[in-house]
Amino acid sequence: MKALTKTDFHFEGQKSVYHGKVRDVYNINDDLMVMVATDRISAFDVVLPKGIPFKGQVLNQIAASFLDATADIVPNWKLATPDPMVTVGLKAEGFRVEMIIRGYLTGSAWREYKNGCRELCGVKLPDGMRENERFPEPIITPTTKADEGHDENISREEIIAQGIVSAEDYEVMERYTRALFQRGTEIAAKKGLILVDTKYEFGKRDGKVILIDEIHTPDSSRYFYAEGYEEKFAKGEPQRQLSKEFVRQWLIDHNFMNRPGDVMPELTDAFVESISDRYIELYEHIVGETFVKEEATEDVAARIEQNVAAWLAAQK
Repeated sequence: MKALTKTDFHFEGQKSVYHGKVRDVYNINDDLMVMVATDRISAFDVVLPKGIPFKGQVLNQIAASFLDATADIVPNWKLATPDPMVTVGLKAEGFRVEMIIRGYLTGSAWREYKNGCRELCGVKLPDGMRENERFPEPIITPTTKADEGHDENISREEIIAQGIVSAEDYEVMERYTRALFQRGTEIAAKKGLILVDTKYEFGKRDGKVILIDEIHTPDSSRYFYAEGYEEKFAKGEPQRQLSKEFVRQWLIDHNFMNRPGDVMPELTDAFVESISDRYIELYEHIVGETFVKEEATEDVAARIEQNVAAWLAAQK
């Protein structure tokens, strides 16, 4: 199946479109958002040259599942999923920060820690921690939300002092972030997984803070397998994980971290297929259902356009 890496739809009432690293977001009458999860994949803030078949469907269906599973504790933007690769929801004014919450010292936080960093986004870290060690309590390490280039780490105090988010709204976002992470942790545990870290994005609509975008997907989150975690941690061995980190690690192994002068390595068909398989594996673990590939007898973009147009027409 061919990967969907580009969209150019023209829906009724469409005011604008935003093409993100992975998602294309269509603004309908400044009231609704049609979010298309493409098969693009990004790492180190750059979109890789090949798409990953079924990745968009995986991301969209996991996010939709978790938005439904957390709607009782945090209000969110989702209204419907008219296509396996699309969520339609309420348009909100997004905050210019991403709320990252970490339960374990791993990934970029570990890379900074082993280089001597003992404070991350204003949060002090104890000495003597090891890679993949659990924090006594989850820590929130926000970043700025950049339209282009790298997101930057920022502290709670700096966000409020710079007026990026008001103190009142930030407190709500912080409370929601902890509640969502707790719920996600509980759901993952039932599936034999550990929710290691994740990010949430929030916006404001009608004066109310709501959760927007995707949640608990392999693009926004990192999962370890619970079985074997303690043994591997004790031995200092890498954890078995379901996340995009293996793509980052592959790029690192091929001398690419999007630094000046770095050259993107060739993504072989076999590697692309292995990424697709890993995304499907995570779906089946975290959702607890067999993944049903949406085999397209037609052009994928045409299917999406037809499904979304039909849903919008039915709202009149």
